[in-house]
Amino acid sequence: MSNRDIKRVVRERYGRIAVSRSGENCCATGEAGQSCCTESSAAGDGISYSMIGDAYDTVEGHEAEADLGLGCGLPTQYAALKPGETVVDLGSGAGNDAFVARHHVGDTGRVIGLDMTSQMVDRAQSLVRDRGYENVEFVLGDIEEMPIASEIADIVVSNCTLNLVPDKVRAFAEMFRITKPGGRFSVSDVVTVGVLPAMIRHSAEAYVGCVAGALERDTYLGLLAQAGFVDIQVQAEREVPLPADLAGAAAEAGAGVLSITVGGRRPE
Repeated sequence: MSNRDIKRVVRERYGRIAVSRSGENCCATGEAGQSCCTESSAAGDGISYSMIGDAYDTVEGHEAEADLGLGCGLPTQYAALKPGETVVDLGSGAGNDAFVARHHVGDTGRVIGLDMTSQMVDRAQSLVRDRGYENVEFVLGDIEEMPIASEIADIVVSNCTLNLVPDKVRAFAEMFRITKPGGRFSVSDVVTVGVLPAMIRHSAEAYVGCVAGALERDTYLGLLAQAGFVDIQVQAEREVPLPADLAGAAAEAGAGVLSITVGGRRPE
């Protein structure tokens, strides 16, 4: 599967999620014979996209309408956000983490959300207008080539998105570019331990479900260091249960999937 095909699949699936969970009929966009969408599988493809459930319910600044249950961690919990800071949220979706960040940086701060799915950006922008926020914006673009100025972010956050990006070396280099000297990042992502079988690695459906696109844990951390970040540390880590049809193959190979939240900084 080419990088272009991967992006197309991801964009189409997450576009359907954005539309379906805004009250429109996602069944109209599904394939023939598929059942209507459910809370655990809004794209109508049988994959559960949420890996943290209702963990955001007690988070300050949480906007329920922006929470589509697509995350795999709580990066803002470890971000140490301060009033007046500029935050960039990569793969911002409907704005869940961006709105949480806005709560912490306040009216004097700034939040920029980036997403490659136009339906997600439209939904997030609509929520911004409804709330009357003047310091939150959402832009359409790829993480591998961000339409964002260099050295603008005090902190970069991301939630279960970077693992979906085909060229992670480029993505981490772009993340470094937009971070101010001395700035930091806190990202939640999916990584693997051991070697995932090819049937999982090359499955487009598993890829969108945040499994097949994941890097091996140490490789992921190594690429962050290669991009120039320092003081890299795993802030949280837990095992992610695989769907039943994939779990057996992974177990036989001695492999598994983890959700991790990683922090670090760009040197002064």
